[in-house]
Order: sequence, then C-alpha cells, then structure tokens
Amino acid sequence: MQGRSALAILGLGAALFPMAGGIADSQAQEVATGPSFVENFDDLDRKRWYVSDGWSNGEHQNCVWSKDQAKVADGVLRLGFVKQAAKDRDYVCGEVQTNQRFGYGTFEIRMKAVAGSGLNTGFFTYIGPVHKQPHDEIDFEVLGKDPSKVQLNQYVDGKSVGDGKLVEVPGGADQDFNDYAFVWKKEGIAWYVNGRLVGEATDPAKLPGHAQKIYISLWGSDTLKSWMGAFADPGTPVAAEIDRVAYTAAGDECQFPESIVCSQD
Repeated sequence: MQGRSALAILGLGAALFPMAGGIADSQAQEVATGPSFVENFDDLDRKRWYVSDGWSNGEHQNCVWSKDQAKVADGVLRLGFVKQAAKDRDYVCGEVQTNQRFGYGTFEIRMKAVAGSGLNTGFFTYIGPVHKQPHDEIDFEVLGKDPSKVQLNQYVDGKSVGDGKLVEVPGGADQDFNDYAFVWKKEGIAWYVNGRLVGEATDPAKLPGHAQKIYISLWGSDTLKSWMGAFADPGTPVAAEIDRVAYTAAGDECQFPESIVCSQD
C-alpha cells in the first residue's frame, strides 16, 4: 500500500507504530532522488504521480481513495469527494502522491480548496512507517469548516511538533486559486501564502530531516469533530482544484515567475 499512515494524521504514529531504524541527519537527505520540477497538469504523469486507490487511512476517514476521483482536464487536477458506496464507507475521495521523495528545497502549489464541515484539503510532505522510515511531515491543510484559513504544522518522528497555526487566506481558500509554499532547509521551515511569510519553525528539535513524498488530497471524517467540525454531506460532488505543483531543490534557480524562489534569489 502506498498510502499515508492513518496514524500520521492523528499524530499517534510514535506511540503505536514501531519506528524503523532512523537515518543519521547527515545521511537523511541522501535518499532524496527527486529533482526540481514544475507540474502544470497537462496530463497526469504516472511516472511522477501515484494515484491512491482502494483504501482509506483509518477509521477516522469516512471515504475510500478512488482513482476515479483524481482527474486532469484543461490543465487542472481535480480531486473529488462524492457519495458513493465503497467497501465499508459511504463516500469516495481523491489523493495523489509523488513516486519519488524530495529533500530540502521549496514546495509550492496553486490550488482552490473545498468548503464544508468535516472536509480537509491538504498539501503536504510525508514519510513514515509505511515507507520503513520514521514519520516526518510538513503540512498545509484547509479545514472546510472555515476555509478562510489554512493550518500549518509539522511532525518529527511521529510527534506533532508544530503549533497548528491558522493563517488567513485573503478572499478565502475555497473562492479562488491561491499560492501556498514552504521552504524546507536544515536550519528551518518557512511557510508562505500568496508570497507572504506566514509562519516559521527554527527549533532544531522541531525540524524534519528525512526526505519525503509530496501528497495532495481531499478527504472527510465523521469522527474528528473537534478538529475538522461535524461532517456535513455536501449534497453534490465537490472537488479541490490544483493548477500547479512545483519543487525546487535547494540551490537550484527559480523555475517560473510566480515562484517564491524568484523573490529569494
């Protein structure tokens, strides 16, 4: 199974998953094989993207990943959420993840999230026990109960070490496309929304060190009410829309004019 660990989302990985042997910090990035890229979704390149299909991330998730809910048209990737029976769930939902892992650099997405209590639109990097690695993660998550904000967070060795900061998205994350980026370096993480610095992490104990895969997903929950709100059936199919995803390796040049890397050169 290629999926993100269910307990990664709940922050329980360290407690319930035996961690695979860790890699020394000086070696942790050496497994990063992914080069810089810009994905404009002219198609869904299966060499780059794996489409999650046929499972869920745990009991907390009320939908099953379906390849039919990850579709590209007119230069946009759409990740859907729709009422449709699948296995023991009433809904299906969409997720894509990179086949390769990526190390220090700049991770960017231009996307329109989904509104709706109990729904979550996520752009994040993750590695974990399912990959025989410790659980490290860096997050942007739009909770549909209040899509005027996006939540920032990070995990190290299975523990949530971020503060879950909520940041305003001008005009609303669900109303238009917005640009989200984080710059991950050995010495820190910086999060940006539409080019504006909105969060930083510099404590060495709170910084992931292992190369990670890139994930984009839309999913729902009936049970995580305190975090995501009480689930409300959208009534009609909904979809997050992704116009562009990019990764610029540390030290590489800016790849497109709107990139946060251009303003840092």
